[in-house]
Amino acid sequence: MMRINDVILRTVARFIVFIILTLAIYLFFAGHYSPGGGFIGGLVIASAFVLLYVTYDIEKVKAGIPIDFKVLAAIGVFLAVGTGFSSVLFGHDFLTQVAKDFHIPFLGEKELGTVMIFELGVALTVVGVVMTIIVSIAEGTEDEWKR
Repeated sequence: MMRINDVILRTVARFIVFIILTLAIYLFFAGHYSPGGGFIGGLVIASAFVLLYVTYDIEKVKAGIPIDFKVLAAIGVFLAVGTGFSSVLFGHDFLTQVAKDFHIPFLGEKELGTVMIFELGVALTVVGVVMTIIVSIAEGTEDEWKR
């Protein structure tokens, strides 16, 4: 059964999710030089998923975006810890970061480093853990309503 407000919410949610994800990408990349980074970017991405879950049915979102958030969290931890151990393999201290300047067409000189891989791991871990908790709570709530 569709309520009248669902049409407005679904229309607005399409634009808002795009804006939220754009903000998350900005915060992720801005984290090296100003506030932001993987943790905040991951929380903002998780908020976009929460908006989708509130707007649409959980099963509909799972069908459209088939992500196992537990696997996503595990991949994130692997990336974050892997960058730390990769520096040990080259004879440096744990989590020693390496950066190099690259010329990227249309963007100019940019510094790319292993810290970005670490931050990506943190972001994936945050999204995976937060969404696993929220989906678990939501599925438990649905079970309670069905009784």
